[in-house]
Amino acid sequence: MSDGTKIEWTAATWNIVTGCSVVSPGCTNCYAMRLAGTRLRHHFSREGLTDASKAGPVWNGKTRVNWEWIDQPLNWARPRAIFPGAHGDLFHDSVSSHDIAQIYGVMIAAHHLRGHVFQVLTKRTARARALLNDANFWEVANADAGMLIMDRIDPLNRRANDARATLDDYAPTAPPRGIWLGASVEDQQRANERIPDLMATPAAVRWLSCEPLLDFISLEEAWHGETALNSECWGDCGWCKAGHPPLWNCQRDGRQYEHGAPQRSGLDWVVVGGESGPHARPMELEAARSLRDQCADAGVPFFFKQWGQWLPSGQMAADGKIWSNGSGQALHAVKSMTGRYLDGRQHDDMPVLA
Repeated sequence: MSDGTKIEWTAATWNIVTGCSVVSPGCTNCYAMRLAGTRLRHHFSREGLTDASKAGPVWNGKTRVNWEWIDQPLNWARPRAIFPGAHGDLFHDSVSSHDIAQIYGVMIAAHHLRGHVFQVLTKRTARARALLNDANFWEVANADAGMLIMDRIDPLNRRANDARATLDDYAPTAPPRGIWLGASVEDQQRANERIPDLMATPAAVRWLSCEPLLDFISLEEAWHGETALNSECWGDCGWCKAGHPPLWNCQRDGRQYEHGAPQRSGLDWVVVGGESGPHARPMELEAARSLRDQCADAGVPFFFKQWGQWLPSGQMAADGKIWSNGSGQALHAVKSMTGRYLDGRQHDDMPVLA
């Protein structure tokens, strides 16, 4: 938990859930798993969540809801973007649906009281789809959010009263504006498995974290399979030529997310990053370029987070100099040296919010 973070696409982390289990290749070198089994292994929030192995600490499937930190976002007065569960997965099977609904209630209240935006990220997209399409889930989340706001209403606190007045009854057809839902995908198989779930899950903003990016990903293939089509916008933003359900939420026309507007139904943001830390695997230059270009074609914001431990030859390092040693080999260094430049520029695009 940190008010301030080195994660480039957010402003703070809220580790309300810690612990996880390995489910796909992107988990192999998980930094949170390594920390939980080494430096933080005796911390109350991490103790007992990993097992030792020849390859190092490994998540053992246990999770912990850190109720000691449940009010933290409500205590941060300045509005900010918050990443909940940076060291766990909120939708892990071992976290009860009631606990998740309570956490959602806190996020709803914190958005209305403080203006925070929560950037949720999961690999368990099937469970997120099931829960967030369940009216009973939202009944619990709405009730908790209402109680939290009422507890903080003061006759002289106009902000709290405004928050209560603007609180909606959220539902599968009306998700809260302050909570974004992201899927973590590292290769085509995981994209094919998780993106359709994400598309079928209600969220004000849907996004992808392709970190670590381990292979090429065609987003159209993940959504349409063998019938992959051009995602070119035809004016009715977000629909492809053949009338399939939308993959993209095109922002070329400058429209924003407006209160009361119909729910957008496609992808709103894509984040790409290479792997860092010990045993990091290199990210292919063309794989990163491909996702950048797919986003550019669809008019969707693209955020390039980092190269990680490997900088391809010919790319600009953090110091602004092009890396090349004449052999065509990538530079192996820490991410602070490899930097965030893709073909000479930083990509820091974010969804446009009213």
